[in-house]
Amino acid sequence: MLIHGEKSYILTKSCPNAGNNYYKESSSQFLHTYMSSQNPTTTSMHIEKLADEFDSKTAQEVLKWALDTFGTKIALASSFGAEDVVIIDMMANLDKNRARVFTLDTGRLNQETYDVMDAIRVRYGIPIEVYFPDQKEVEEMVRPRGMNLMYESVENRKMCCEIRKVHPLNRALSTLDGWITGLRRDQVVTRATTKKIEIDSGHRGILKVNPLADWSSDMVWDYIRKNNVPYNKLHDTGFPSIGCEPCTRAVNSGEDPRAGRWWWESAAQKECGLHFDPSKKRQS
Repeated sequence: MLIHGEKSYILTKSCPNAGNNYYKESSSQFLHTYMSSQNPTTTSMHIEKLADEFDSKTAQEVLKWALDTFGTKIALASSFGAEDVVIIDMMANLDKNRARVFTLDTGRLNQETYDVMDAIRVRYGIPIEVYFPDQKEVEEMVRPRGMNLMYESVENRKMCCEIRKVHPLNRALSTLDGWITGLRRDQVVTRATTKKIEIDSGHRGILKVNPLADWSSDMVWDYIRKNNVPYNKLHDTGFPSIGCEPCTRAVNSGEDPRAGRWWWESAAQKECGLHFDPSKKRQS
């Protein structure tokens, strides 16, 4: 049993005649309890076992399980990059009424990102939940340091990410029992061990679902093209990874796909804290 707040989730093994519903919500008719302990260590072990089983499941199967299990208490955190629009298409096809998408508007995004947000909203009829940074925090940050403080030092840049991205994310996740991301193992070395489902120890131990963990970039773009999924047009101009406008540039031929993020910093410093994992002592 996985307990968050006042709601509990019984994660059950696949049963005969269960179809694609590998796991069900606590109101399910299936009574076989896969997780029965509230002890964090035991719960973590059970999630790890589930993660091993889920590694062979398709992205759609993982998303179906997430929606069946958590309903509207799980949502996709979307920056509207290529991976995220793939997941939105899958979620809308599975159950548009339970598909929740939220985004973090830092106040420094590219116009092309806003364009794809609206294209997604119109195409799928899904409202986009937008979280903004705290006005007072931003004002107190830029008043002494300036609008482009991120270029002055790593400390300034991380402060900017913390206020504009991490704090709004924390607010969004405070109301959820799980979140979905577009993380892939081959994006960056710190994501190489990403599981399709894992406990997010940085956010109250809620579940983190990464349905595209084992996908390649080619698989992502093949899906986009085959399904005519709206995408950020900056991808067509040399931007494989897109963040805030001041902190993202196009990459040159042969460069690492994430070389355009915070390009003035050393590779070891390139993280923003959104995927901070205190249990693994790493960020990505």
